[in-house]
Amino acid sequence: MIALEHVLERTVFIRARRETVFRYFTDSERFAAWWGAGSTIDARPGGPLRIRYPNGVLASGEVVEVAPPERIVFTYGYEDPAKPVRPGGSRVVVTLQEREDGTFLHLRHELPDAAARDHHVQGWRYQLAVFANVVTGELGPGLAQAVDAFFAAWSERDEARRRTALATIATDDVTFADAFSCTAGIDDLVAHLAAAQLHMPGVALERSGAVRQCQGTALADWVAKGADGAPRGRGTNVFELAPDGRIARVVGFWG
Repeated sequence: MIALEHVLERTVFIRARRETVFRYFTDSERFAAWWGAGSTIDARPGGPLRIRYPNGVLASGEVVEVAPPERIVFTYGYEDPAKPVRPGGSRVVVTLQEREDGTFLHLRHELPDAAARDHHVQGWRYQLAVFANVVTGELGPGLAQAVDAFFAAWSERDEARRRTALATIATDDVTFADAFSCTAGIDDLVAHLAAAQLHMPGVALERSGAVRQCQGTALADWVAKGADGAPRGRGTNVFELAPDGRIARVVGFWG
């Protein structure tokens, strides 16, 4: 094999558990979700992999090493001879390091020359962004419902039901901040919502439009309505998700 002395390295943080992240390198359906429909991987030493990019470009290689859920190594190259690297002509090493709030993914791509290395810099910058969005997207199919439940808790007058609703969708140490508050933990947030009801009686929050999610951070617009249903104000909340998909941090902006 040609000496692979030119190295491209990237590290990205993904707000998901390491076991979840690793599945996207070993399960063909998940593998195709971030490469392109028709991509496959046989995640065992010597197993083939094939990548079919959305633009029709084909790449292939084979798995060299698998150490779940920490490390996978595979070769990689293009089937088009006009491309800078042929099948088996480069080596990719992916290492996953778990953190309390997610997973660090370190990628090392070993290539035969500097031109081939530089050719892949923007490609990996883009592909790992797609990867992070696909992985965190798996955690958020119920994200809109969680956001709606968060807004509904603002007008829930029963403390026990308010606490239960928040505990279902948020972490125990969830934080909330806006122009009028800075809370830490479920207990603090439950008490703050009671105070908000006291000072803004009859006001309810409703989501306005779709929830937008990118790599574990979501935006949701809202409208505050009075008891008569008339708008009293509008704004946007930023939600940061925990690795298990629950809400971990919220920042609110009044419009």
